[in-house]
Amino acid sequence: MPLTSTNEPDSLHLGQYAERAYLEYAMSVVKGRALPEVADGQKPVQRRILFAMHEMGLAAGAKPVKSARVVGEILGKYHPHGDSSAYEAMVRMAQEFTLRYPLIDGIGNFGSRDGDGAAAMRYTEARLTPLASLLLSELNQGTVDFIPNYDGAFNEPTYLPARLPMVLLNGASGIAVGMATEIPSHNLHEVTNAAIALLKKPSMTVSELMEHIQGPDFAGGAHIISTPEDIEHTYTSGKGSVRVRARYEIEKLARGQWRAIVSELPPGVGAQKILAEIEEQTNPKLKNGKKKLTQEQINQKELLLSQLEYVRDESDSACPVRLVFEPKSSRIDSEELMNTLLAQTSLEINVSINLVMMGMDGRPAQKNLLEIISEWLQFRVHTVTRRLQHRLGQVEKRIHILEGRMVVFLNIDEVIAVIRESDEPKQDLMARFHLSEVQAEDILEIRLRQLARLEGIKLEQELSKLQEERQQLQHILGDENVKRKLIISEMKADAKQFGDERRTLIQAASRASLTQTMVDEPITLIVSEKGWIRARSGHHLDLSQTSFKEGDALAQVIETRTVWPILLLDNQGRIYNMDAAELPSGRGDGVPLGSLVDLQNSAMPVCVISDTPESQYLLSNSGGYGFISSLKDLLSRGRSGKACLTLHDDETPLAAVACDQQTTVVLASRNSRLLAYPLSEIKNMSKGRGLQLIALEGDDVLQQCHSTNADKITVHSQGKRGGQHQDSIAISAITAKRGHKGKLFADNQLLITHLDS
Repeated sequence: MPLTSTNEPDSLHLGQYAERAYLEYAMSVVKGRALPEVADGQKPVQRRILFAMHEMGLAAGAKPVKSARVVGEILGKYHPHGDSSAYEAMVRMAQEFTLRYPLIDGIGNFGSRDGDGAAAMRYTEARLTPLASLLLSELNQGTVDFIPNYDGAFNEPTYLPARLPMVLLNGASGIAVGMATEIPSHNLHEVTNAAIALLKKPSMTVSELMEHIQGPDFAGGAHIISTPEDIEHTYTSGKGSVRVRARYEIEKLARGQWRAIVSELPPGVGAQKILAEIEEQTNPKLKNGKKKLTQEQINQKELLLSQLEYVRDESDSACPVRLVFEPKSSRIDSEELMNTLLAQTSLEINVSINLVMMGMDGRPAQKNLLEIISEWLQFRVHTVTRRLQHRLGQVEKRIHILEGRMVVFLNIDEVIAVIRESDEPKQDLMARFHLSEVQAEDILEIRLRQLARLEGIKLEQELSKLQEERQQLQHILGDENVKRKLIISEMKADAKQFGDERRTLIQAASRASLTQTMVDEPITLIVSEKGWIRARSGHHLDLSQTSFKEGDALAQVIETRTVWPILLLDNQGRIYNMDAAELPSGRGDGVPLGSLVDLQNSAMPVCVISDTPESQYLLSNSGGYGFISSLKDLLSRGRSGKACLTLHDDETPLAAVACDQQTTVVLASRNSRLLAYPLSEIKNMSKGRGLQLIALEGDDVLQQCHSTNADKITVHSQGKRGGQHQDSIAISAITAKRGHKGKLFADNQLLITHLDS
């Protein structure tokens, strides 16, 4: 074929040829390999495996045969691909930890949930499970069409006559060209009840269907923590995900000891994967291009090692999953340890849902829950109708034969005489007794002993039963309500026979998140006047011997913990996060604060804050404005911080003031005005300018803020001639409304140097 277009009638442009060839390939992958059918829930290879085993007589009670023999039958007759593709599909259909309802009973090593492969097909044996009858029991009852196989030597079914929606029961996973499918498994009882409800009330919505189907039901159990609203949105759109976590219990031991036992894992997660993830975190490897571990790797390692002492895999045949986690100490909170493990390992994962499948129209599409069950019900009604029609045809054919035999039985002597004396007995019988060709042929082939009187009685009984059955079949086929009741009764019987209890717990819970990224230890922050910081372990330290660089001195001492936020406020109103793991130890002079964060526009540090995330602090500026905020609302991302306190020209921030457990704020201006009022009068904000805290006149500025529960404060002041004064003032004497000018303490030439509660 030419690669460029010409005037010849058989020519084709290369681009058109490539497009057509690719589309043909894509549709071949979509329809022939990757996507299941909504009718029977099977991909072509799975359908061919089940049909081949059915034809080999490998029913549930049959003697199993070598898997290699089954694979050979599949490849030779129906599936002209590699033996590995057929055997791997067969193995998956036999794995109890993969399929919610296995269709093949495998004898031998068929792999493990930890990723171990199955033994070679020459070692394993297989047969069908009883549940496979839901797909195969009606196969030879005229329910589905058969098509020639790849070489025309045999016929194979286009679908299997599924008695229940297998596409939801076992789910499917596959990647096609331009599309993929991830259908989770569901509980048989729930799906059956939903299908019955929809058959009774076709106008149902997805929300109403979910009164019967709670959500996925995985083979390995586990715990779905997504909210009902999230699950409903996924089933309504046909795409989404559910959050699944392992199920565990805390086992109490002697002397207050305890351990955590994980007994169920999310789908696709094995015990060895969890152990490997824990090993990777407790013994991290250098990342490409790095000469040392990153701070994040160090934090994760120290955090996990501070909480976890041992982890063991005690899984066996009696307990398919049993992971044992022993804490470092009995004093460690069990929920804290499990939250760390859930957040850092695959004990909690997202499971994707993408309800893409081949519809009854032969086209791939993403469907919601309502569309899936509705299409399957259409298929089921059509299948049952064909089965009833097929049976009616068989009954009528048999009745026709028996009516001919009744003629023989009632006219036995005359029939024998006709046969003995006639050269063309079939034609003469048809003419004499008004028989059809089929009836006449049957009479000529009948055995003489079937003409006995006892056989005649049996003949009448069989004919009566068949006539009654024909009447019932005609009644069912003629009345849709009766047919619907028949389908419902059959579905209920199947659910009673094969249904079981739900394995997966569905209970909404918050997603595990690692709020603590390092070991929780007490530390003391030492900040110098020139903006150098260091950290020492412990609280209540003797800092009398602490040394500083020449010309520097102690500015702040903050007792905090490694897991609490550490914030830096600069003189331009920006606030920055610092990591306790990056702070140098108490030895030496520490490091400049500017080396830990990216101070913007040559800003200078004002103060360091560290406390619990919920702690309340008063942020204010020299212009007399401010607000209260919790530390968690002040956290920022990145080293460049974020704008927090809005400043006007020539305004500067004051040091942040802790407000927890305090009731009153005391303000002092440079011109010796004092004002006190309840902290409750100040607004809570996360950023901005805030409210006016004190009214300032002329060149006066807000100089100090304090919070207290005391009744009095001590004021240290300096006189005009440099003399130092100390006075005690009652809070009630300076109390007024927020935003007032306050009470003048003394001559405005006096300078307030310090306030003590």
